[in-house]
Amino acid sequence: MPVQPDSYLTLHYRLTLPDAGGATVVDTFEGTPATLQLGLGQLAEPLERCLLGLEEGAQARFELAPEDAFGARNPELLQLVSRAMLDRHADPSEQFSPGDIVDFPAPNGGRYSGTLREIDDGGALFDFNHPLAGQRVAFEVRIIGIL
Repeated sequence: MPVQPDSYLTLHYRLTLPDAGGATVVDTFEGTPATLQLGLGQLAEPLERCLLGLEEGAQARFELAPEDAFGARNPELLQLVSRAMLDRHADPSEQFSPGDIVDFPAPNGGRYSGTLREIDDGGALFDFNHPLAGQRVAFEVRIIGIL
């Protein structure tokens, strides 16, 4: 039975960045395979689409352009956040450094994350783009089992 949009899978996968010298983002091939159910957000939706139709035992490699993976970078998602807002939503003892990922409450009650780019006494510059936005990705997979 091939992979369906709601399949429960056990698989090995590797996500790399071809334009960054093949830097590895995640790799399960040398360790424990991943077990997940498609359609629940456990794997990014563009990567799930690549798996559809594969059979148990299949091995495949996909190269995805930015717009087919995590989207293009959106300069409007670089936002200044006041120091007061940052202090209101963070542990007062927490020290922030560029590169840190910080969670913020969304108006709908959810959460969203941004990567800290710069910080000073007045505020901070956050990048709310997906960390892999604007990058080509290579997705390698070996399907171990399908339920």
